[in-house]
Amino acid sequence: EVGEKLKQLYEPFMRSYDRTQIVSIRSSELAKYASNAMLATRISFMNEVANLCERIGADVSDVRRVMGSDKRIGTAFLFPGVGYGGSCFPKDVKALIQTAEENGYKLKVCSAVDEANQYQREIFWQKISNYFDGKLEGKKIAVWGISFKPNTDDIREAPALYIIEKLLQNGAKVSAHDPIAAFNAQKELGNSVEYVEHNYDACKDADALVIHTEWNQYRQPDFNKLKELMNSAVIFDGRNLYNPSKLKESGFEYFPFGRT
Repeated sequence: EVGEKLKQLYEPFMRSYDRTQIVSIRSSELAKYASNAMLATRISFMNEVANLCERIGADVSDVRRVMGSDKRIGTAFLFPGVGYGGSCFPKDVKALIQTAEENGYKLKVCSAVDEANQYQREIFWQKISNYFDGKLEGKKIAVWGISFKPNTDDIREAPALYIIEKLLQNGAKVSAHDPIAAFNAQKELGNSVEYVEHNYDACKDADALVIHTEWNQYRQPDFNKLKELMNSAVIFDGRNLYNPSKLKESGFEYFPFGRT
């Protein structure tokens, strides 16, 4: 009865087609968790594919394009990178795992998704650390993007926080830019990080640039300007924003996920 009344309430806003589905409370709660867990699974799976691509010489962009052309798979959430964050995916995957455990069942796939996501940021960190042979003391690292995704100031579970904390623990100086999340980041990280108003300012005298968030303003930077500003033309790209061949031709050392 309540469901029918709600359906009538929303009916004027759904004149093209009826999107309401009336199910039990248990089913609706599980559907929400399961939907986000499925999307998280796609992300973690593609991250694993990207890691494999690096080891066998394949290009994850080509692999993704071929996979996405299959209508059974589609293109959504097939972009690899440093991992997912935010207020929904991490929480809902963990909630699903815990709910199963409380009811005597182990969700092996969801557990693997969560583990792979945590490991992905560690893989990104190892790329940075290995490049410097673990000697980051006194190095200046520019960071573009702190929020877990573009167009939000949400930094909850953001991979950038993990990487920045690792950099600081290893003695690096971090200069960071984010269009709208810098204030929240400062509350989380304190004054140990320099926050700049313009993204190029972070790169002045930097020994490397690390990208965590695919903000539009980072997609087509002036690479000649970057080379002039930076001590070393080195980019660690956690979101695969650029063409590896073009960057190499421009004199950059470029480290994306799953691309050669």
